[in-house]
Amino acid sequence: MLTPGDESHIRKCRLLGLTGSTAVAVGGASAGALPVGDALAPSSEAAAVGLFGAYFGLVLLVAAWAWLGRAVHGPRPPGTRGMVVTLVVWAAPLLIAPPLFSRDVYSYLAQGAMVDAQIDVYTHGPAQLGGPLAAQVAPIWQDTPTPYGPLFLSFASLITRASQTELPAGVLGMRLVALLGVGLMVLSLVLLARRSGTAPAAALWLGALNPLLLLHLVAGAHNDAVMLGLLGMALVAAKGRLPVLGAVLMTLAALVKAPAALGLLAVTAFWAGGLTGRYRWLRAACAAGGVALATTAVVTAVSGTGYGWIGALNTPVSRQNWALTSLLGRMTASALHSAGSDLAPLALDAWRAIGLAATAVAVLLVWLRRPRHSPVYALGLSLIAVAVLGPAIRPWYVLWGLFPLAAAAPPGRARQVVAIASGVLALAQLPSGLAADGLQLALATCGGLFAVVALFWVREMSGGLSGGLARDEVTLTARESGRTA
Repeated sequence: MLTPGDESHIRKCRLLGLTGSTAVAVGGASAGALPVGDALAPSSEAAAVGLFGAYFGLVLLVAAWAWLGRAVHGPRPPGTRGMVVTLVVWAAPLLIAPPLFSRDVYSYLAQGAMVDAQIDVYTHGPAQLGGPLAAQVAPIWQDTPTPYGPLFLSFASLITRASQTELPAGVLGMRLVALLGVGLMVLSLVLLARRSGTAPAAALWLGALNPLLLLHLVAGAHNDAVMLGLLGMALVAAKGRLPVLGAVLMTLAALVKAPAALGLLAVTAFWAGGLTGRYRWLRAACAAGGVALATTAVVTAVSGTGYGWIGALNTPVSRQNWALTSLLGRMTASALHSAGSDLAPLALDAWRAIGLAATAVAVLLVWLRRPRHSPVYALGLSLIAVAVLGPAIRPWYVLWGLFPLAAAAPPGRARQVVAIASGVLALAQLPSGLAADGLQLALATCGGLFAVVALFWVREMSGGLSGGLARDEVTLTARESGRTA
């Protein structure tokens, strides 16, 4: 049971987070990833006010999440039901907002329409489709094949067909698909936490109420929600001695987005744990691999999209993205160019190759040291390595590894690092999903600073009031004691 003080603290966090997410949603109405015909010029007054308000709300939401974490890690943490209620309250305003922080949802709809039109999405980009849906896709991705698997494309095709290519209905449909994934994430987090010895409230705080999930999986409707929901249920099944079901679900997750394929390592580890004999690891790996291949064949045959997604995994990424290896590649290329070297054009590809090699080494080391980690924890570390060292990164990619870590990582540095990174990355993307210019950066900074000032003022006011009430209570208690004596 929570003490009255604890309940009051949680209610205040819930209200503060609701205020923040509402401000984000309202600001996004003019500064979000709006359809091309409705988008405002970034220099317009309405867009400026919206950006200011959105960042004001972002800081409030991150602060509410951080303060809720104090209660979660305190002596009397809130229960699972209270955490889920808080998640619903914080997410509600974002459900009716326009797409925020990315235009990817428009790409999903265009790709679904391409599947319906029997255009090979693994060979052609949305430009081949043409029309109003393709017009919503960012220019950089117009001619880019999709790297998404056949399961997700089936979802996208279904939503596009049901919405009759109407944008508002299509966005709502994709957001409902993402919410299904978030629901599976919440359920699997609770089950995995209980089986891993982690407090469910702590797992939900880090893995479900995380601002990155709210901003990018709910408001942004990213397909990572479906991938992670299936991945989480696969781990629940495998850990619960249902390894075949675990392998099927993990393969389905990988048929949404390929990084989930690493989860088959965890399924294999759980499968081997239930076997005996000298070659149990080999037998488990072969069994998991066989189930994965069979599941892939069935899903691909039913979807009718073919196996082009395997080759599309090499789809080029933006040369200007801010992944670590891309940054190092551009810096090296600039230095070589200044030195007059002919090797400058090769620098970016070289650094990306180094990043992939480093990822492979990091994953290998994690699993060789697996006796120190549970398979779920090891999977979380592996997916963090993929996100950080890969050729491209977006803020929501951190959720790939953060989600398993939330369920299985012991208290300590790993949880602290990903929590801090979440709070910082929540502020890293504009509501429009586009790169910031100087004016937008100034407006976002001002909105955030205004929120900090407001938080400080509210805390001082409430602290002074509570302090005065506490002194009055002490005085009254002393007087009553004197009268009694």
